[in-house]
Amino acid sequence: MMGGASGYRVRVEKDYTVFCAAHFITYEGHACESIHGHNYRAAASLEGPLDENSYVFDFTRLKRALRAAVEPLDHRVLLPAESALIRLERLADDHVQATYRDRRYVFPSRDVVLLPVPNTTAEMLARWIAGELRARLAGSLPPDLVALEVEVEESFGQRAVYREIGAR
Repeated sequence: MMGGASGYRVRVEKDYTVFCAAHFITYEGHACESIHGHNYRAAASLEGPLDENSYVFDFTRLKRALRAAVEPLDHRVLLPAESALIRLERLADDHVQATYRDRRYVFPSRDVVLLPVPNTTAEMLARWIAGELRARLAGSLPPDLVALEVEVEESFGQRAVYREIGAR
């Protein structure tokens, strides 16, 4: 018998956990991408011991929670509400203005999601989605959960992973 730790993990990734969204990020303290879009694909995993039914967590509940978390992002412009570099302003005509240096973007409010992140990177999207999952699954996560993990793929072969240890 081999030594070492062992464990179980469930993971969901479905066609309906894909969301299409536009964004732009700042980087290197002085640069800003042009606005562009991705067909993001989100996946979520829960790691922990088996319960009395011999599973880590119900796939159906996890799929529903992940779908509900990403649906509000679909076909929207994602803007970072906590950015030190991008200034956001709600305009009187039900629009949102995003300003970075000499660039100015104005979007209808209904087309924008203001996310509580410093930058709309795949890493920050994964962290935000993990928080949404935690909130949506509150009270049903196993008490001995080892980890919650969210992956956000922004293009084929290019993804970010956020992992919370002992996430409850």
